[in-house]
Amino acid sequence: MSFDIKWNPNASKNLEKLPKDLILRVFKKLDQIKEDPFRYLESFQNSNLYKLRIGDYRALIDIAFEDKILLIQVFDKRGRVYK
Repeated sequence: MSFDIKWNPNASKNLEKLPKDLILRVFKKLDQIKEDPFRYLESFQNSNLYKLRIGDYRALIDIAFEDKILLIQVFDKRGRVYK
């Protein structure tokens, strides 16, 4: 039950601004959630989005169950994601 990961362009821009070691950490975590996403994801504020914690950063993810796609809608520091 492996999911594919797609990025919203704005989310990927925020990722590109990070240092390389943090980018590698993010991709390592995303590889983990491909196989069993609900082990790591939590529901986000009564919406159809899920949140993923990666250190001080958060990803808000929309899931297309029928296509098995995890779409990263928002990626930013914890304080900015929740505003």
